[in-house]
Amino acid sequence: MAENMSDAYAAIHADFHWQVPDEFSWAEACCSRWARDTPEATAVVYDSDHGAPVRHSFGQLQRAANRLSNALQRLGVQRGDRVAIVLPQRFETAVAHIAISQLGAVAMPLSMLFGPEALAFRLQDSAAVLVIADETAAPGLRGLRSQCPAWRELMVVGGSGGCGGMVEAGEICWLQALQAEDARFVAAKTKADEAAVLIYTSGTTGPPKGALIPQRALIGNLTGFVASQNWFGFDPAALELGSQAVFWTPADWAWTGGLMDALLPTLYFGRPILATQGRFAPEKAFELMQAHSVTHAFLFPTALKAMMKAVPEPSTRYQLKLQAIMSAGEAVGDAVFNYCQQQMGVTVNEMFGQTEINYVVGNCSLLWPARAGSMGRAYPGHRVAVIDDEGQVCRPGEVGDVAVHRRDVHGQLDPVFFLGYWGRPDATAAKFTGDPLDSWCRTGDLAQMDAEGYLWYRGRSDDMFKAAGYRIGPGEIENCLLKHAAVANAAVVPKPDAERGALVKAYVVLAPGHQGTPELVAQLQAHVRGQLAPYEYPKEIEFIEALPMTTTGKVQRRVLRLQEEARAAAH
Repeated sequence: MAENMSDAYAAIHADFHWQVPDEFSWAEACCSRWARDTPEATAVVYDSDHGAPVRHSFGQLQRAANRLSNALQRLGVQRGDRVAIVLPQRFETAVAHIAISQLGAVAMPLSMLFGPEALAFRLQDSAAVLVIADETAAPGLRGLRSQCPAWRELMVVGGSGGCGGMVEAGEICWLQALQAEDARFVAAKTKADEAAVLIYTSGTTGPPKGALIPQRALIGNLTGFVASQNWFGFDPAALELGSQAVFWTPADWAWTGGLMDALLPTLYFGRPILATQGRFAPEKAFELMQAHSVTHAFLFPTALKAMMKAVPEPSTRYQLKLQAIMSAGEAVGDAVFNYCQQQMGVTVNEMFGQTEINYVVGNCSLLWPARAGSMGRAYPGHRVAVIDDEGQVCRPGEVGDVAVHRRDVHGQLDPVFFLGYWGRPDATAAKFTGDPLDSWCRTGDLAQMDAEGYLWYRGRSDDMFKAAGYRIGPGEIENCLLKHAAVANAAVVPKPDAERGALVKAYVVLAPGHQGTPELVAQLQAHVRGQLAPYEYPKEIEFIEALPMTTTGKVQRRVLRLQEEARAAAH
């Protein structure tokens, strides 16, 4: 796509005003209205390695969601209850989100990559009453039920919606449960401020925090989604919705990036999303985009780097119809930016956001110039600045904390904001500089803003870091390591890596009677890999006699991080 070098940014911002109704429902906005108006239109295309792709219409999505809503209601799920979803990209995942929204309940997506410890904490902390799980995830969940007193039912989803013989006594088969229910359901009317989803974010210290996201947050996401996808499916001149847009991302639908940046906004615009499973492979990514005529995509920088190395000249092998690529999770960088522009014919739109305040900054190469290496500018409807420790806006070029104001430039409340951290009013209050309804919300990410409003990322203000595109919180990993008998104390920091941006590295203080051997390193790695997600286990472990500590007894991870950076610079 040729880039429009004109800059319409200022005009778009000045003319934009939020329109948030008192009542709003993800189920209605992303499914029900399309099921009424265009029931045969494709909603989800499921492509697996086991057969031909299967297309599911909005009418099918609505009927399945109605049946599931009836089933969940019969099982006692009530408004506000948390329902966990442990499913990969598949049709049933979309069905679950629509059905839970129709009930006025709260969906809690959990990654298929989570180990037992990560799952148990989230199920306990949220007091989830029911779990919908893929048949491959069910065995790992069964042993956790005794630790989760609020959890009453386990519903198992098997291949093609069946149960694959994986249901045990006392459990519910998805297919049988839906077949027994009516395909009609009267959806609950939900307020825009009601909770829709609970997504846990990794913390730098202590356990993960559950960010409670309201129904209105989807509206807050839309300006960024449309802009980063070069006016997704629209003719910008006529502002009419086109019919050819097809979306795909390899991002897990359990994460904010997969759910709020891909699945829900695509369905909101009545367009099909491609669902795929399996480990990401560069050639497979190109093949999928070609086979399904994908026009819009979210591809994280790690994926784009792998694609660039595996297929340096994609235009000679594939016929792509890409109109836009959004990328987020870490810095895109000049090499990937130039590759997308020169070899894929698309100027990648880098984006920045958090689960708590998602899709707030980014580029839109169609309507304003994208700059290689920049996070972009505030998307319409979001008031973004770089602020100092006192909450004052920094001058251009000064490094400070990226912050989003609760009100936009017109004084209207920005709908993108989360409701708060589940059961953590202290942490919620700490996120804001003052009154949550009229203040800055800090992201914890450091950046500089130039005179034209472009943001340039400079790192985290705390100990959070990105490794291979995943957001890593050292607290959960350290806590897991400490549960091993050989570990007296541990600190986790990023180790610079040219390929992944960073590797997870652990400094470990051994308990008396243990020796730092290669065998112990392997044991500790396996211990973390078995309890948390695979990407969280430390790729490198260094044994140390004592961790650097403050006078108040807090671990100084910054000292270890700087040490790793110095070592990397010396090589």
